[in-house]
Amino acid sequence: MTEITETPKLVTIFGASGFIGRHLVRALAKRGYRIRAAVRRPELAGHLQPLGNVGQIMAMQANLRYRWSVDRAVEGADHVVNLVGTLYGSGRQSFSAVHAFGARAVAEAARGAGAGLTHVSAIGASRNSPSAYARSKAEGERAVHETLKDAVIFRPSIIFGPEDHFFNRFADMARYSPILPLIGGGKTRFEPVYVGDVAEALARSVDGDLKGGRVYELGGPEILTFRQCMEEMLRVIERKRLLVNVPWSIARMQGAVLGMLPKPLLTRDQVIQLGIDNVVSAEAKKERRTLEGIGIAGETVGTILPSYLWRYRVAGQFTRDLAA
Repeated sequence: MTEITETPKLVTIFGASGFIGRHLVRALAKRGYRIRAAVRRPELAGHLQPLGNVGQIMAMQANLRYRWSVDRAVEGADHVVNLVGTLYGSGRQSFSAVHAFGARAVAEAARGAGAGLTHVSAIGASRNSPSAYARSKAEGERAVHETLKDAVIFRPSIIFGPEDHFFNRFADMARYSPILPLIGGGKTRFEPVYVGDVAEALARSVDGDLKGGRVYELGGPEILTFRQCMEEMLRVIERKRLLVNVPWSIARMQGAVLGMLPKPLLTRDQVIQLGIDNVVSAEAKKERRTLEGIGIAGETVGTILPSYLWRYRVAGQFTRDLAA
């Protein structure tokens, strides 16, 4: 008698080639899922293939601004994950287009395919926020739950890991600059969460282990101010740099000027965001809609940073050896 083998479930991941995406692809591949990586440029998603077995991961072109490509990417999927986001709106990739219109397109496509949905937003998402980024994230959340009431939404705090754009950026800056800026004195509080822990939480949602229709807030096991983040980064890379306070008024002017660049280091909207603490809410903690609440202990910044910031420390030591 021939044994019937069940075909592994198919998960479509929008934004699979990004920072969170590659870690989620690895987590789902280990679980045996088939993965369809829906990305704007499939030719740049080759780095995902080694994360799974031959034929397990397939790249497909998709753009959230074109509904037909979204429908095609979701067709036949059992579950859909939307990781797409932008830190600064530019041209056709505006906050509204990516975070709101795109979120609704993915949700409607998932509903049409009869698939489950996991959506990644951000801590601070609010329709009343002074930040355009946060408002657009809130519009995306509303679009998702209006379309699929049992969708799972995650709001992570600042995410760190090997390819992050936070600690890596400032560690690289510390290689050349004798000072590092602290906007508003560096008092803004963060709850940094490790990308591997975020990927595990997302994977558990795909597994069906989390209650649908809820918004989970993901923060790590410690709260750090911006200054403390910089101090920890400098400790890890073994460099001494002067931390200089940048008043809010000057930061806003810098954001306005730098925001005009194609890939700005700082925008005015990001300065607004830095004026608001980026931590898990008391309500989410009380209702256990947190990383700890779903059974993930969470890695600390001090544990993980040395595993990938070592290259900045090595570079600094090499320079000192040459000068000796």
